[in-house]
Amino acid sequence: MQAIYKTRPDITLTTLPVTSRLDDCAEVLQAAHAYQISSAKDETPPIWFANEALLARAPNLLCVSTSGSGYDTVDIEACTRAGVLVMNQAGANAQSVAEHTLGMMLGVNKRLAENDHRLRQGGTFSREDLMGRELQGKTVGLVGIGHIGKRVAALAKAFGMDVIAYDPLLDADTVRERGARPVALSALLAESDIVSLHCPRKTDTLGMFDASAFAAMKPGALFVTTARGGIHSEAALADALRSGHLGGAGIDVWDVEPPPLDHPLLAMPNVMATYHTAGVTHEARRNIATWATRQLIETLDGEFLPRLLNPEAWPIYAGRYYAIFGKYPTKASR
Repeated sequence: MQAIYKTRPDITLTTLPVTSRLDDCAEVLQAAHAYQISSAKDETPPIWFANEALLARAPNLLCVSTSGSGYDTVDIEACTRAGVLVMNQAGANAQSVAEHTLGMMLGVNKRLAENDHRLRQGGTFSREDLMGRELQGKTVGLVGIGHIGKRVAALAKAFGMDVIAYDPLLDADTVRERGARPVALSALLAESDIVSLHCPRKTDTLGMFDASAFAAMKPGALFVTTARGGIHSEAALADALRSGHLGGAGIDVWDVEPPPLDHPLLAMPNVMATYHTAGVTHEARRNIATWATRQLIETLDGEFLPRLLNPEAWPIYAGRYYAIFGKYPTKASR
């Protein structure tokens, strides 16, 4: 990131520690044209969220960029009203999340965490007590086949799995092009040996996987999610596992992150749990930093970018851009 900015001496990069006080950074915020922010709420104090209060301190701000596909730390509606563009880095960590997803499928199916725990505990036990299953020949159902889902499809096929997918945002041909057989959600739940979530957290997906959805899954099926907390009901999932209807789960995202140590799901041996780390790799962080840097520079140069989350802000933004730089951005007509 630093190397890219060095090629643009006309751009000044200022890093603000999250422990700073807003008042101490007033001059920087007052002058800022672009704002890069973490997309993780647990890593970012609320005073730094890109909301109406922060925008009031940054009258020259033209764009906000998040460090991932999520944008939980950004009030998009407030930014749109202010004529501030919001961008994410969707796809920059897709390979990392996809590999984590396959790791969870393998881990739960082969009972790796249980094996590790039992071995460290010592004592006498039979290897047959920890017998797992192969992925080959199993059907994996992907709920969402975007940047991450299509990579999961490719990895799953390498393991000899059948891949089906439900994605209401894509037509059947696109789903096929991305490596899966398109099906309705009801068929996906009924057919899948493993159900894996790769959809965004939105109004229409909150609580999508409730008790009825888990009940519709095949007996003994596995549930894996690297999407967002709140899309599945943690209580309903715990009930489905406790009853034996589901065979196991791999969970990377939680309602509260990190989850409390007394969380029922953390006490279940057939649950592999991680702390929203699916996309946290050296390679992904490098990609995100590079993508974000280039995107911010191109935006300040007046380009219209593909990962723009609020294109409806463009007309107001274009006028503000002209007021600051004395020229209109490339696609001011938008």
